[in-house]
Amino acid sequence: QVQLVESGGGLVQPGGSLRLSCAASGTISSIYRMGWYRQTPSQQRELVADISSDGSTNYKDSVRGRFTISRDSAKNTVYLQMNRLEPEDTAVYYCKAHLGIMSALGPRNDFYWGQGTQVTVSS
Repeated sequence: QVQLVESGGGLVQPGGSLRLSCAASGTISSIYRMGWYRQTPSQQRELVADISSDGSTNYKDSVRGRFTISRDSAKNTVYLQMNRLEPEDTAVYYCKAHLGIMSALGPRNDFYWGQGTQVTVSS
């Protein structure tokens, strides 16, 4: 069984910073890509940033230069450092991972989501 456990959300004032963490656990053989998405009640879930196994990254235009995604391969963990936060960044942030796993039927790859963590930027 694979789990993604997120942490680090909370309430912060505009201009402040937060760091999100997402740790993957289970019978993982490979991590192809991990990333962060966000969703509000009025918007569909959207990509914020992701990072591949070779370290290449993608960012949503509005967060480039303010957010930094990184990973610790030894810990199967991805981080999102969020600086200069704006009220428009308020959302539930979800971790997503494309993983290779060992199942009872043999090796396979699949996509997994975390439970989400609330980020609120408000004065």
